Amino acid sequence: MAKGVSMQRKNMIWTVVAVVVVIAAVAIGLSVASGPNSPSTTSTPPTQHQTITFAEGAGANPNYIFPYMASQYFSVDNTNQFQMLMYRPLYWFGLSSSVAYVPNLSLASSPKFTNGDKTVTFTMKGWKFADGQTVDAQSVMFFLNMYKADPTAYAGYNPGYGIPDQVRNASGSGNKVTINFTSSVNPNWLLYNYLSEITPFPNSWDLVSATQTSTCATGVYGASSTNSACKKVEKYLDAQSANVGLYTDTMWQSGDDGPWKLTTMDSLGNLTFQPNKKYSGPQKAQVASIKEVAFTSAVAEQNQLSAGSIDIGYLDPTILTASAPSPGTVGANWSPIASKYTLLTGSPWSFNYAPFNFSSADAKSAAIGQLYIRQALQGAVDQLGIIKKVDKGYGVPTYSPIPPNTPSSISAPVTNPYPFNLKSAKALLTSHGWKIVNGVQTCTDPGTAANQCGAGITRGYTLNLKIVWSSGSPSFDDTFNAEVEDWASIGIKFTTATTTFNQVIADCTSAKQLYEICSWGAGWIYAPDYYPSGETLFTTKGGFNPGGYSNPTMNTLINTTTYGTAKLTAYAKFAAQQLPVLYEPNPTAVSEIKDTLKSSIGFAPNPLGNFMPEYMHF
Repeated sequence: MAKGVSMQRKNMIWTVVAVVVVIAAVAIGLSVASGPNSPSTTSTPPTQHQTITFAEGAGANPNYIFPYMASQYFSVDNTNQFQMLMYRPLYWFGLSSSVAYVPNLSLASSPKFTNGDKTVTFTMKGWKFADGQTVDAQSVMFFLNMYKADPTAYAGYNPGYGIPDQVRNASGSGNKVTINFTSSVNPNWLLYNYLSEITPFPNSWDLVSATQTSTCATGVYGASSTNSACKKVEKYLDAQSANVGLYTDTMWQSGDDGPWKLTTMDSLGNLTFQPNKKYSGPQKAQVASIKEVAFTSAVAEQNQLSAGSIDIGYLDPTILTASAPSPGTVGANWSPIASKYTLLTGSPWSFNYAPFNFSSADAKSAAIGQLYIRQALQGAVDQLGIIKKVDKGYGVPTYSPIPPNTPSSISAPVTNPYPFNLKSAKALLTSHGWKIVNGVQTCTDPGTAANQCGAGITRGYTLNLKIVWSSGSPSFDDTFNAEVEDWASIGIKFTTATTTFNQVIADCTSAKQLYEICSWGAGWIYAPDYYPSGETLFTTKGGFNPGGYSNPTMNTLINTTTYGTAKLTAYAKFAAQQLPVLYEPNPTAVSEIKDTLKSSIGFAPNPLGNFMPEYMHF
């Protein structure tokens, strides 16, 4: 997910909209969706007895409803494809194949920066929650008060950055919100990475028990009494969110200001949405219901596609017999479903990686801490070969944290500093005092000189490491099995393990990290942190830095792009060279849409993973 982590290699679900992209509107090049071809504001009554069935990613079922979540829940399946159907963020991004800011789908007017970019103001549009309350300034202050009181409970928090740490004070009255900062901020960075993450909350959530209300929503920002109240509210709502059986109760449904209402959900993640009749925004739902179906494996989903039981789904590329002719294009579809489904792909606004574990609690952290060992591991990853053989051409290589097709106004391209070369990768180890003994690289020359094993590595230390990845996908298994085999060929031995997508995220972010490399599948989609800066991922105390990477130069380079307005080029090149993570081939989704599913404004893959079925009909 999501900062939004895309944390899965599953269908990049598409929205269905034709957009006029006004490139000059936003200086960073991500642009704004607006104009006469923006989403229709007309409403079509839902057609009874028609249900769109959507396949969740294998093992990647939604499991958290409160849109103020910790790292282990910060994923696309919880945000873009579950919560955001019900609870709209303050500012909306992403329609069709664009990652653009969309003003008319946002709850507030575009923000205005004044006072040398130290003050931002915006006006709420007056949409309604399902219980009738207006989504107003107080609804925003409820979120901001909680963020100020308990920032570490939210995965998007980055100490020292943006909201709340750079906020001097904040206030709201009627429909107007004003936030004053301690120093000038980069307006685009603040809109795309911080204002974008605010989800207005209803007063009905201001509870510390089922019967006791609180003052978190109405308290003065930063006051000790407000902070105390908000911590108790967050604790209560977090506990309620742990119980899937409560998701359709009155409290959670009262805060629904999106186009869909959750009506059923089980512990496996199977759920049903119906149209929210109180939705104030444009483009009302056009079918009677949406059904999201949970799967434990890609094979199980493929069986349902073959039976025609799924309208929107994902196909593991290993089953395809024809490769993509070029990046961003599709080859022949899987023959059993080709007569009733259309194959789609697109370019993700993401980069794929597997975190290294730098934690001192890990027995092998000394090895992971050596750049030359990480270089050897990276140089033994055949990204182009995996894309060709495993992903059937549906993928792009990853050399840095910058997404493919990033505008030059954001960052220059980054070339690959460590091309696949097993001979060179092995030589890196040999030149630093390692020798293969019984098939495993073993340190024979301990010490910290340039030609020795490095700090913390003793004589006889072996490169016996561990890796865990998400289960249920043949292409995941083939990818990592190929990498483990190539690593073994240079003397780095890996013990392997697999578990569910949700469990991998929990394991990767746990303080008891029992791995040297972990992967949930597809790294990071820049959503809801849409500007691809690195404060969340690679600063010392970043909100989603599960491996515990820390480097003062990295912190400084990131600061120039967030406190200042520097392009991301220098940061991206440093991240490519220093390997804070293992860069992996980035799969481009192989998505299937049933031919009977229609839209008057077309279908296109969405790079953020947004699922917006209100634009779909039969």
